[in-house]
Amino acid sequence: MGWNKKTAAAFTGAALVAGTGGVFLGANLSDTGSGTSGSSGQASTGNTHTEDMERFEQVYSTISEDYMDEVDSGQLMEGAMEGMIEELGDPHSSYMNQEMSEEFNQSLESSFEGIGAEVSLIDDTVTIVAPFQDSPAEQAGLQPNDQVLEVDGESTEGETLNETVLRIRGEQGTDVTLTVQRAGSSEPFDVVVERDEIPVETVQSEIIEEDGSRIGHLSLTSFGESTASEFEEQLNSLEEEGMDALVIDVRGNPGGYLNAVEEIGELVISSDKPLVQIEDRNEQVEEFTSDLAEPKDYPIVGVIDEGSVSASEILAGALKEAGSYDLVGQTTYGKGTVQQSMELGDGSQLKLSMFKWLTPDGNWIDGEGVEPTIEVEQPDYFTSAALDPEDPLELDQVGEDIGTAQNMLQGLGYEPGRSDGYFNEETETAVQNFQEEQDLEANGTIDEDTAEALNQALLENIRDPENDAQLERALQEAAEQSSE
Repeated sequence: MGWNKKTAAAFTGAALVAGTGGVFLGANLSDTGSGTSGSSGQASTGNTHTEDMERFEQVYSTISEDYMDEVDSGQLMEGAMEGMIEELGDPHSSYMNQEMSEEFNQSLESSFEGIGAEVSLIDDTVTIVAPFQDSPAEQAGLQPNDQVLEVDGESTEGETLNETVLRIRGEQGTDVTLTVQRAGSSEPFDVVVERDEIPVETVQSEIIEEDGSRIGHLSLTSFGESTASEFEEQLNSLEEEGMDALVIDVRGNPGGYLNAVEEIGELVISSDKPLVQIEDRNEQVEEFTSDLAEPKDYPIVGVIDEGSVSASEILAGALKEAGSYDLVGQTTYGKGTVQQSMELGDGSQLKLSMFKWLTPDGNWIDGEGVEPTIEVEQPDYFTSAALDPEDPLELDQVGEDIGTAQNMLQGLGYEPGRSDGYFNEETETAVQNFQEEQDLEANGTIDEDTAEALNQALLENIRDPENDAQLERALQEAAEQSSE
């Protein structure tokens, strides 16, 4: 199949748990392009293909007719197709049966039910790429790179990504318990997420006052069908309000339609360089350029993190290399491939990596990511594990949960005196002070109620924009550039 811009998507992973990142309309498998050719090379390839299919048919028939137990022919075919995809070793290509395909296509609707997180299969483990902003997943404390080991007590080992996704998604108002492994935590822990209706709202905007400057803040949660038009509408509104600079925020954005990010790039980037380059398997490259005649008359700063994936990275790379704009934050995820979806006629779908995308300067960022020009990490407590001790934590005990609690207390402005996991008197005093503020019994012991209060207080602290070091630095940079 040849390059089809309208059906291509710079897609994050092999499946969505919920949300619109990476969703796209499918191409029909019959739209395969050119007809037959009489060249000897192609004839040889055709003969080999025919021989392979005859061999496949022989194996299939033999198993169906002669295996010692009766077999389901449909399951045999499903297994064969899944096996071909697995052989590619590509976490972004997948075969979806009818049920999985229906779940996947729900992402095209205005809203649907789930937890609101993008997942991928990394080192054969289902992994959170990014929870969506204000989603149940984010509110429950899930973080990028959390490995999902179990769903409702059942292991994910050996499952396809789509199989795990189907178990995570579910009816609004119901709970799902994910057992996750987080970097820095030696033991897995449970995160309970209440499923909800996930609205498809991909662009949010506001004016933020910073050092006497009016900074427009445009946050993109994904690149859906209507994202470019929403972006243009809100960009025009910010310009009419007289903003002095613009911050474009794609943190935690798992990607989406390729044409959406191209259209957004054309709204803010004027350059002789391409916005993005698409390379096929024959190393033929097609460039996509901007028609914007003049650069914007205000500075632009991008904000990125490790949850910025695929289409987000295309925009980040274009801002940096074609627009010469600063990027604040952390190196992005590193996904440099483009997928196309093909309906197979029976309700199932094939999603296949068919192209590479390159930055304006021709860099392939797959596995590397887009680096910021101004590196800013969030405070350590932003990546804290959830606190869920089996027994109360108290004076003179030692353990990893105590170290977690000490880091949380430090992040909340209390002084535990140490963070090595030893529950000393200063830690006890810090716990008492926290308990008093929360109207809990101030006994200095971390019981279930205190642990829950710590988790909730830390989450609220993380979600407070005043504690967002990356956004604050981006606003400062935009304000400084607007006054030059």
